[in-house]
Amino acid sequence: MTVLTNRKKNNKTFVDYVKEVLAYIGIYSVLLIFAFVILYPVIWIVGSSFTKGSSLATASAIPRNPSLSNYIRLFEETKYKQWYLNTLTIAVINMAVSVVLTGTMGYVFARLKFAGKKFGLLSILILQMFPSFMGMIAIYVLFLNFGLLDQPLALVLIYATGQIPYNTWLVKGYLKNVPISLDEAAYIDGATKYQTFKRIILPLMSPILTFVAVTQFMAPWFDFILPSFLISSDEKKTLAVGLYELINGQANNNFTMFAAGSVIVAAPVALLYLFLQKYLVEGLSAGANKG
Repeated sequence: MTVLTNRKKNNKTFVDYVKEVLAYIGIYSVLLIFAFVILYPVIWIVGSSFTKGSSLATASAIPRNPSLSNYIRLFEETKYKQWYLNTLTIAVINMAVSVVLTGTMGYVFARLKFAGKKFGLLSILILQMFPSFMGMIAIYVLFLNFGLLDQPLALVLIYATGQIPYNTWLVKGYLKNVPISLDEAAYIDGATKYQTFKRIILPLMSPILTFVAVTQFMAPWFDFILPSFLISSDEKKTLAVGLYELINGQANNNFTMFAAGSVIVAAPVALLYLFLQKYLVEGLSAGANKG
């Protein structure tokens, strides 16, 4: 049987080889086109950040006389450092709060039995169907009454709680792959539910919690709608809002400075994804299993 299979493989005609070569050429051509479409804007932004001048007319992907003037002006003429610090603070707090909330909620719904569990899971799933901006007016009025307008804490509350439904289902699905016999063995040895969670389950949750941490850390860096809606003070603005003001309006045409600010934001984010991509893929694929 093996000999017949090998003969069939070796009996390829010239037409078969041509079809195979054309198939490879077509696949790699499509991949190259997609790579160009994705990478060219990135190259253009990086090149524009090193271009002298401030308008789009002088910007180019490969500047003739590269200069750091846009980066220098960015830190001297704007409050970029303050915007960066504001965004970083919100991102770190949001990441920590989200990991604690979704980690514990995912464990509770995956392992514990209590009344209303099915209804709670269904409610969380339904809440995830509605986009967050549908409740922006209600959020504005709520924060106005509690004195949280123009406060970074308001953004942390929205980011951390807004992703609870999705992240809870993700963590729950991940824990379905962890044998419950580990919990039972710990209970037999006299461990409490808290000790079991802390010493046994929590270390096993590191891939999915890493995914949650990174995605929640990224949210404040690229969100524009909520910060512009809730934050008004210039010293409390996030990077997305601050950078947008550099190019917003007819008088503001600091496009090359905007490009420099975007590069500074994108560099650490890209490195973060590069170093943690193993945990991100593992956590997302495992958490996506049916549970």
